[in-house]
Amino acid sequence: MRKTIESCITFFSWGALFLLLMALFTLIAYLIQKGADSIQLSLFFGDTTPLDALLLRRQVFDGLFPAIAGTFILIACSMLIAIPIGVAGGIYMAEYCKGKLKPLFNLTFDILAGIPSIVVGLAGLLLTILLNRHFPRQIAPCLLLSCLCLALLVLPYLIRTTQTALESIDPLIRKTAPALGASRSQNITLVLLPHSISDIISGIILATGRCAEDTAVIMLTGVVATAGFPRSLLGQYEALPFYIYYISSQYTGPEELANGFGAAIILLLLCIGLLGLALWIQRRFTTFLLFR
Repeated sequence: MRKTIESCITFFSWGALFLLLMALFTLIAYLIQKGADSIQLSLFFGDTTPLDALLLRRQVFDGLFPAIAGTFILIACSMLIAIPIGVAGGIYMAEYCKGKLKPLFNLTFDILAGIPSIVVGLAGLLLTILLNRHFPRQIAPCLLLSCLCLALLVLPYLIRTTQTALESIDPLIRKTAPALGASRSQNITLVLLPHSISDIISGIILATGRCAEDTAVIMLTGVVATAGFPRSLLGQYEALPFYIYYISSQYTGPEELANGFGAAIILLLLCIGLLGLALWIQRRFTTFLLFR
């Protein structure tokens, strides 16, 4: 009876994996079929020459170059804000937070992780309205506000991932350094973090992907359809997720729709590239910390 149950579980597990892979490959094949022909230089730069666009001599208003640049800047700034706070919060939860506060904080972070992204976007919009009421200078939705909201969106994931990675370390490894006279801070920086860095970076990878694909937050906090290359953190900007949403809902012909599919392929390639870069950094960083 036990072997039969295990065989059924194995069968359903492989079946679920097969269905997942089939759905993924079907989606990718559909995107390639619809959008591969539109991926040309004109899709990226429009009527502007690539050299003039890359050197910022001329603005590109009919291509994806500003949206791609805005997406990169958005992800980079959001993660620069979220990673230090998230990792520090996870270290505090795993190593310093004790007593009745720990279950309360755990519940709070779990609730924050389940908040829909549109609610975070509305909170950013509300913050803009409040700032405009109390400060004489008009503060409009901008790139900085989107970065702050996205950082807030992924912060619970980073905190809980770091906390779980540290708490799952073998107790023998955890007690080795203190037994040799190391302080708590030395134990964390020299022993615990190197042994958990792989899991922490995995959480950072997931958070980066969430920043790259989210649309609800940015469309309420500063993204527009045609803003050109972002010149300032206090200005409006373009982003690939919003471009895809905008084209899919307001396209006027098959060519624009094909451009939307092409943008979806580019966003998918961007996420794959970020994943590959993060995995390379993870491998090099883990090797450096463990064998230095």
